[in-house]
Formats: sequence, structure tokens, C-alpha cells
Amino acid sequence: MAEKKVSNAEIASILFEIADLLELKGVAFKPRAYHSAAQTIESLGEDITEIAGRGELEEISGVGESIAEKIRTVIEKGNLPYLDRLREDMPEGVRELMELEGIGPKKALFLHTKLGVSGIEDLEAAAKKEKVRELEGFGETSEQNIIDAIAVWRERHERFLLGYILHDAEEIERKLREHDAVKKVCLAGSIRRRRETVGDVDILVSTGDPEAVSKFFCSLPEARRVVMEGPKRSSIVVGENLHVDLRVIDGEQFGAALQYFTGSRAHNIKLRKIALDHDWKLSEYGLVAREGGDIVAREHEEEIYEALGLAFIPPELRENRGEIEAADEGTLPDLIGYGEMRGDLHAHTRWSDGSHTVKEMAEAARDRGWEYLIISDHSAGLAIAHGLSGDEIRKQANEIEKVNNKIEDITVLHGIEANIDKDGTIDVKKSVLRDLDFVVGSVHSAFKMTEKEMTERVVTAIHHEHLDMIGHPTGRLIQKREPHALDLDTVFEEAASAHVLLEINAFPTRFDLSDVNCRRARDAGVMLGISTDAHDTDHLRFLDLGVAVARRGWLEAGTVINTRSLEDLRAWLEK
Repeated sequence: MAEKKVSNAEIASILFEIADLLELKGVAFKPRAYHSAAQTIESLGEDITEIAGRGELEEISGVGESIAEKIRTVIEKGNLPYLDRLREDMPEGVRELMELEGIGPKKALFLHTKLGVSGIEDLEAAAKKEKVRELEGFGETSEQNIIDAIAVWRERHERFLLGYILHDAEEIERKLREHDAVKKVCLAGSIRRRRETVGDVDILVSTGDPEAVSKFFCSLPEARRVVMEGPKRSSIVVGENLHVDLRVIDGEQFGAALQYFTGSRAHNIKLRKIALDHDWKLSEYGLVAREGGDIVAREHEEEIYEALGLAFIPPELRENRGEIEAADEGTLPDLIGYGEMRGDLHAHTRWSDGSHTVKEMAEAARDRGWEYLIISDHSAGLAIAHGLSGDEIRKQANEIEKVNNKIEDITVLHGIEANIDKDGTIDVKKSVLRDLDFVVGSVHSAFKMTEKEMTERVVTAIHHEHLDMIGHPTGRLIQKREPHALDLDTVFEEAASAHVLLEINAFPTRFDLSDVNCRRARDAGVMLGISTDAHDTDHLRFLDLGVAVARRGWLEAGTVINTRSLEDLRAWLEK
């Protein structure tokens, strides 16, 4: 089974979508079967993954052999190639229209055909120009319902990439910490857990002067708009409609509040059940006895976990993925630390599509205290990124040698980010690759291959004699592009046996491998490398985001190659 638990609602949603897409294609009978199975699963009183674990999926009403197999695929692999193929057959933009409440497949196709709309933005523009009401079967009410549904959809989709807001959130936290009246301050919520996307930012403070701190917070230059200001809670809007909420907490309750507001909800629910077993209550105000109200713990977060008989659980792990059981058994991992990285494995320069020279990137890496930086510019096959030919790669080697002769306290290694072609070959000659320190292979084209084809493509690359690491292995772009259809279990097995690294690409739009897949890779014995994929000196700061992904994936330092010294890295690569 996959480490990530798939909920009943997620399975039901997938089956509902299959039913809609099959209906749109004019398939008979099957849509009703999928719809019926989805309805049953949606209302199940037991976790679908538990039923699957017992091999009893086909005992669920309406779930036959074919649907059961698809459910197992989703649970085990996290995606469903069959659904991906159905989606690919849809006219452009129709699937997005179906995300709107009240817009089924037939209505979405009708709107697409009659109005020429290819997505929600197009439909919204048409509705505001009162073009929808002119269609047969629609009217003013239907048009307004569409506008309202779009507003709800947009609100649901307003999540922000962690890597693009974390710095600003930490800057606000820093300013609050420097205020004379602030005693304690800490980020909370999903941003403290370092989730890849964040809906809003929660900050907790303890202070003897709530009014002064709230006024200071609301007057920050980052605040584009003040939503509310008060002695207990204030809220501002920063950047592109990101809400930042400040909660003023009594100092004696700060630990309990920090634990509660960090979450996640599922993690907290399980902790509250443990508290009830001790006849205690756990809330944002503390861990207290149910009878008499005696305080058990509340001032420090660590005390909450200790009182519950648990080892302290780092915020990044609090997702109810087995961390509470591990804390109870004393088997929590010794997570990789944010200060343990010794270098970056994948960065770009002006030689391809980067913004800075080799020297500038090296100096920036040195200033971060790193031992090494691997320059991995694109190869010629990626023309849009000004990829390098064999001759240009050799010229770049000369420049890197000169930089190493001039700059102290940092070593620049010469790498390449080569393209993995459709047949799994690498688009750089072996005679060039053998002279490089490090070879990254990445898929940059033909994303819509079948799972079998894509898996064979990547596995073939893994066994290339000069390949050191697979870059951004699943090819996903958060909120923009779904992962490739890829049998990751096979990829993990082959990478482990071939001693090839898999990348944790820390660029905020990627986080690829994801936290869940990092854990799966670790369990399969894969060695991983964290890279920034930097195209600018400022992007080097993303390395800590990769560490956050690794921590959420339960990784220890020994599982990440670039926690090692330059000497040890070279020794590993030589093997």
C-alpha cells in the first residue's frame, strides 16, 4: 500500500469523474455503474483503504472486478492512468468547466461548442457579457448561477505556493519578534508544517500589550488591506490576496495554542482521543483534567506530547501518517536538519537559461556556506532553454576550471541536465558525458505517454552508464500540470539497484519528488538528492524548501546525498 491514505471522498470523486467522461463520450451502461459505485463509496462508514487491505473491495455494492482494480491502482500508486487517458480525449477546457458546481459533462460540452469557451476564465467573460442567457435552456438565473459558481471555485483554488510566500511570512514574524512588547512569536498552521501550498498564514504571539502589537501588525508596510484589528485577533491581506492572521495568546497557554493551531486537523483529532483515554481534554487552552480542571500541560508544546506519553513530533510530520504511532513506539526518524546541506546538485547559469554567470552562482553558493555547487545547465535537445552542444559543454568546462582557480571555499563541479528522449536515451554523447562530474537526466517532452511507456523510458535512462540522478522524476508542476503516468514502485526499485539518485527538486512549482513519494523512495532503499534547480542566485535559498519536503517525507540525513562532504560525494559517485 502507498503511505498516503486515499480518502473515500477522493475515490468517489474519481469514479464520478469517470462516469461523467464516459457519458460525454456516449458510452452506454458504464457511466451508471461508475456513478453507482461512487455513491456507495462516498457514504461508506469505513475507510476504503482498510477494505482494500483486506481484499474485500468487490464486496462493496456496485464494485465489480474492473472498478475494484482501478480503486486499488489509485490507492497503491496515487493516480489512475485510465482516467488520465479519458481526460486527454476531452476538448480543451471542457474538463475545467466541469469543476464548476452545476456544470455536468453535457452542459460543459454545450457551452464549449456554442460559446467557444475553453476554460473558466472564458466562461466568466461570456457570462459577464450576458452571452450565456441567450443560449437555449439558459436564462438570467442560470447565468448568475454560473457567475456564483465561478466565485466559489476561485475561492477554493486560492492557495499559494509555499516557496513564494514563506519568505514574506518569516519577514513578518521577524518584525514582530523585534517589537519590544512581544514575548513569543511563531508561525503556525500549514505554513509551519511546510505544506507545499498554503491557504493563509497564521501567526501566534504572546504579549503584555495586545493593542500595541495589533496596531503594529496592521500598520506593517506589507499590509495591502486590514481586514480586522483587535486585541485578540487581527488580519491583514498581503501580496496577491494572501490573508495573514495574528492571534494573541496568553503566555501560559502558548504551547497548547501553538500545538493546536499548527495542526493538522487529523493529527489533533487523534491526540484528543489519546487525551480522553487519560480522562483529560486537549484544546488550544491546554491539556486539562476533565474533572476538576487541573492543568496537566500548556505552556510548552513539548510538554503536551510528553504528558500524552509521546516523543515530540516535529511540525512537518503532523499529518496523521503514522507519526503518532511512531512517537508512541519511539521510532520517529531523526529528521534531516535545515543546516545539514553541504551543496546543491542542480543549478543553471547564463550558458543555458539561467540569469547569472558561473562565477556569480559560485560566489552566492559560497556565501551560503556550502562546500560545492554543481552547475547542471541544459543540453542541446531543449532548444527553448538554449541547451548546450557538445562543444559548448567543453567550453563551459574551461570556464568552471577558471572559476575554481579564482574562488576559495567553494568547489564548482561540472554537470549537465540532459534530456531523456522518448526511447530513454540521453541526448548527449557518451564521449562528452564521461568527462563530466555529474549527469542529471530529465524528461522535458512527450509528457502524455502511457504509464508503461513512460516507466520504460525512465528505467532505460536509469541504467545509462553515465547517469547519476533523475531530475524532477514525476514532471509535475503544482497547480499547473499533473505528474506523468509513471509506475513509481518500479522506478524506485530500479534506481535503488542501479545506485542512481532521485531528485527532490526544491523549486516551488515542483517539489518533485513530493513528500509522500520521498517516503516511498526511502522505504525502497533509494538515495535522494536535494536540488534547487536554481536559475538565479536568489533561487539558491530554495534548498531549505527541499529539506522541508524531505522532512515531511520522513527522511534522515543519511538518505540525502548532499548532506555529505565533497570528498564523500565524489567517492559515492565513483562507485
